[in-house]
Parts: sequence; C-alpha cells; structure tokens
Amino acid sequence: MFDVYITRAGKYLPNEPVSNDEMEDILGLINETTSKARRIVLRNNGITNRYYAIDREGNITHNNAQLTHNAIEQLYDEVFTKNDVELLSCGTSSPDNLFPSHASMVHGLMGNRSIELNSSAGVCCAGMNALKYGFLSIRSGNTKNAICTGSERSATWMLANKFNNEIINLKNLEEQPVIAFKKEFLRWMLSDGAGAFLLEDKPRGELSLKIEWMESFSYAHEHEACMYAGGDKLEDGTLKPWQDYDAEEWLKQSIFSVKQDVKLLDKYVMDLGSLSTKKALEKHGVNPEEIDYLLPHVSSNFFGSKLYRSLLDHGIDIPEDKWFLNLSRVGNVGAASIYLMVEELMNSGKLKKGEKILLIVPESGRFTYSVAYLTVC
Repeated sequence: MFDVYITRAGKYLPNEPVSNDEMEDILGLINETTSKARRIVLRNNGITNRYYAIDREGNITHNNAQLTHNAIEQLYDEVFTKNDVELLSCGTSSPDNLFPSHASMVHGLMGNRSIELNSSAGVCCAGMNALKYGFLSIRSGNTKNAICTGSERSATWMLANKFNNEIINLKNLEEQPVIAFKKEFLRWMLSDGAGAFLLEDKPRGELSLKIEWMESFSYAHEHEACMYAGGDKLEDGTLKPWQDYDAEEWLKQSIFSVKQDVKLLDKYVMDLGSLSTKKALEKHGVNPEEIDYLLPHVSSNFFGSKLYRSLLDHGIDIPEDKWFLNLSRVGNVGAASIYLMVEELMNSGKLKKGEKILLIVPESGRFTYSVAYLTVC
C-alpha cells in the first residue's frame, strides 16, 4: 500500500463577496416582499459574506464545471501540468446536468488527454467521497496522482423567479402566498465556489498533508431524508421523485427547490456526527489529545457550540481554540466547504511538521458522515 499526500490545494470563489444586506438584491424578492425569515436565519448562521456565480446585474457568470475547472488550474506549476493528471474525481450536489457526469464536463474544459474519471453525488459528503476515491486509487497503486474536487453552484437554484409559479398557484388557490420555511431557509444558507486538491504518492514542496485514513458512515437505514431536491416528501416520510410528478407541478410546487427538514436536522445531525467521529477515532487508535487542528464543516455557527457539547458527550474533548473555521468569510459551500478550509489552513503559514488535523463532514441529506485524519509533512 502506498502513502497518499495532498501536495497542493486550490480554490475558486466567483465574483465579489456578497454581504448580508446585498443578498436579496441579487437573489430577488419572492412575491415582491422582503423575507421575514432572512434576518433570523442570518443571525443564527453567523455568515457575513458569501460568493455567487451571479453578478450584481443578475447575469449568470459561471456554471459548476467552470467553477471547478478554475479551482483545478490553481494546482498546476512548472513541475505538474494538466497533461500529468492521471485521475479526476469530482464531488458536488449541484451538477450542471443530469448527465453527462460532472467529472466529464470538467474534464471537457481541461483539454488535456484521456484520463480516469469519477463523479460523486450526494450533498456535503460528495466532496469527501471524491477525495476518498482519489485516496484509494493512489493507496492501491492504481494511479500515482489524482485531482479531487468539491464544488457547488447553488445560487441559481435560489433565485426568486424559480418560485414565481408556486406563488401564482397559491394565490389562485386563495392561500397565503408564502414559500414554506423548508424551502426558504436554504436561500440564506448556501453559496457558490470550488476547491481542489492534488494528491500524489510522495510529498512535494515545503508542506504536504499525508492522508492517514478516511472513514464514512451512513444512517439512511434508520432515518428519512432531511435535505433533498428534485422531489417532495410525503406524509409517510418517503420522497416522491420529480419524474412521478406532471411537468406543470414541477413549477407549481417548486419541486426542484432545495428543501431541509429543520426539525430532523436539529434532532439528529450533531449526535450522529459525534458518534461517527468516536467510531473513527477508536478504530484507528487516535487519542483526541493528539489532534492539533479540528476542521468541522458546520452549515451554521448555530451548530458550532452544539457540536462541541455533543463531542464532549461522546468523550471527545477538542478545545475550541484548536478549531479552524472560515464559514463567516466564505459561506456554506456544501461539498466544497472542507476543501476551502483545508486550502486556507494549508496556505496560512500556521502549520508545523508533525501536526495532526481531523476533518469532520456531516451530510444532512439522509445523515451521512465523513471523517479524515491528516499529518503535516
């Protein structure tokens, strides 16, 4: 088995940062009415800036594949070029098309040569699943290098015009023309961007991160979907897929909007994440005291203190002064978030050889978790 190292990290955040007060100027007003939920959600999530692949005139500037490709281009130098890539593994929850795959669309922009591809679907763990595919490929000797990515383009899903037909339908039914909180909640949570890692079988440069291990856990056998799109939840908790709705219902009910069951999220996401972390650390014999940096992907600062308490309840004491977060500065970028955190820390000048880094990524889709352990080399 071969060792695996993150030797370079890149990112791409489109356009200028968008402040809280500017969000509705870009995303638009639903039913020409200022959102009552916006300030409540923003006060709890602690995000002050985010990035959209939409300019201030409302023009779409990038698709997901372009965001991803722009991040990948940060990995090249005079030693490693696009023609040296052996494997491209891409994760996202917001691909530009149902098919071809996201990785195929990104590879089309690279313009290099024939390479192996992998596309990982899901929500936040899609980026970690893409990373694990690259990790296992190099670990097994299948390839000597891999580029792994996490990316999202969510803002275009959140534009007010995507909800117009549902508002018209509610008015026609003489109902209150207000979008359900499970749909509006995520308008103020998600943002756009991409991160990319170059994985190699040897360390390179002044600083590399050795991937010691990666573990994943799913609890879909116990819980119904919490975050979903392209369907709607029925009373029995099952999801009715978009293909089973008439085309006119897609618009009338905003079937393709991203929805989140906030009650389920609050009830399960922290406890299952801490349980998964405990399982991973115990499996690999890691004492929490050995960890120098914890990089937890939290969708909101509201969950930060809850995660700390939940970890303590499971016997994992990692003081908050060891935590590294950039949520307030870049927003919740889903599958890209962990890449953006690692990239920022890796290029911060703070890391010292021998230090240990723990990554924790929860996915509320149907409660999936990824945990990884890195050593600074």
